[in-house]
Amino acid sequence: GDSWGIFTFLCAALCNLPALPALNCSEELGAGQSIQQTYDLTRYLEHQLRTLAGTYLNYLGPPFNEPDFNPPRLARAERVPSATVDLDLWRGLTDNARLAANYRAYSRLLCYLRVLDGQVGTAELRHRLAHFCASLQGLVLSIGGVMSSLGYPLPAGPAGPPAPPGAPVAPNDFLKKMDDFWLLKELQTWLWRSAKDFNRLKKKVPPAVVTLRLEARGF
Repeated sequence: GDSWGIFTFLCAALCNLPALPALNCSEELGAGQSIQQTYDLTRYLEHQLRTLAGTYLNYLGPPFNEPDFNPPRLARAERVPSATVDLDLWRGLTDNARLAANYRAYSRLLCYLRVLDGQVGTAELRHRLAHFCASLQGLVLSIGGVMSSLGYPLPAGPAGPPAPPGAPVAPNDFLKKMDDFWLLKELQTWLWRSAKDFNRLKKKVPPAVVTLRLEARGF
């Protein structure tokens, strides 16, 4: 009947597919999707850090958990990569330079956070820090993927340890807490600025476009 005829026609068409002109599918501008994913991850980390920071500052206690606590940055905290760069100067950098700065900063911040994870006294907070560290590691890898997709080399050399040999340790508990406070504060600023960076970058690089090319063979 008609059903058998349709089935026979489909079988014949499938058998003759190799004789048809090749239909190739190629993905262009794949960096766009990578940038979008990295942007989404920075926004997720921003949200995640708001909860983590509140919990950790409560763990540190007063005055660190007070909303109006805004101490000057100590010289000790300079080891933590600072995001307090003039915005006009930052925007004047090339995309490659900004991506490299983000990659290096998050690699170092991740080292500090892992040390922090091993020092906290509560299991719940350690679990939250470990989860955040895993997400931040994903961000480092994602930024590296964006750089590779745009043809930029990764910054040379792995991130060094947060406290190199001979580096002074905090002489008292208050200064140690101050180091932790500035680590979270700088991380919040980096994520805020990175989200803006990747939002601008994704507007410059369109999302992935799938194109079909017909290779004429014998036509």
